[in-house]
Amino acid sequence: MKNFIANGETINITAAAVIASGQGVLVGSIFGVAEGAAAIGETAVIRLVGVFSLPKAPSQAWTVGQTIYWDAANSRTTNVLTGNTRIGVATQAVAGGAGDTTGIVRLNGGAT
Repeated sequence: MKNFIANGETINITAAAVIASGQGVLVGSIFGVAEGAAAIGETAVIRLVGVFSLPKAPSQAWTVGQTIYWDAANSRTTNVLTGNTRIGVATQAVAGGAGDTTGIVRLNGGAT
């Protein structure tokens, strides 16, 4: 096929800020998780599909299958729609304690 470019599981972006490996990255309406670190202006590879352990808002309980959003202002996931970008679904329940700050998310493929 002449027009095939890539399988679409990852894309290359130019880092607008310092990126750490495993960090959530939002570029316009594309969300992914960085495969490696990148300095400002460097090319970074972000993974658009898969299941990831990501930082989440504390004191927030999640249920399996619940829609999850990216809170860009705080660089973490949340179950709150308002002002945030849809990125996927929770694949594990999470308790709502103040110390429950990690959630497991299946990404929806990059496009929000």
